[in-house]
Amino acid sequence: MSITIRPAHDFDDVATMLGPKNPTSSVCFCLSHRIPAKLNQSLVGPERGEFVRELCARDVAPGVLAHDGDTVVGWAAVAPRSELPFARSTKIPHVDDQPAWSIWCIRVRPGHRKKGIARTLIPGAVDYAASQGAPVVEGYPVDNRGEKVDLTMAHVGTRALFEAAGFTMAAPTEATSAGFPRVIMRKDLRG
Repeated sequence: MSITIRPAHDFDDVATMLGPKNPTSSVCFCLSHRIPAKLNQSLVGPERGEFVRELCARDVAPGVLAHDGDTVVGWAAVAPRSELPFARSTKIPHVDDQPAWSIWCIRVRPGHRKKGIARTLIPGAVDYAASQGAPVVEGYPVDNRGEKVDLTMAHVGTRALFEAAGFTMAAPTEATSAGFPRVIMRKDLRG
């Protein structure tokens, strides 16, 4: 297996990773933490996919995709925090005034899990953020202390996963996911 990480400009690959099985469903596409709640709720069915198609067409991709050859096997959302609802979050505080980028969703396709793809996605997302001028990258994973995390809530990642990618704990938060506290993990990209 040879994993490559690419900016997520290919909508079909993004849809493979994030789109609902039923295209008329009003779920996912990794929008709940990307756009304001009112807009997220207003996008129904195929409108969600069209919104993401437009994101993929922008100069700055909405995240990165992991490929095993030509097969898409993973996704990591990464974007400037200032463009996300996290910018106004009362539960996940700002650590400082640096224009941080955020990684908030990591997914590995069924059948490809437990092969280290998530451990490749996070550095790939960091590299992409760095290529776009990010001085620091944050993640908001659960601090599960090695306990099992429900798969439906595992998309935020774990503290250990971010530590393995060179991030350090920057601050606690008031947020939780799957019953675990979330923490702010950071990686400074300024040499």
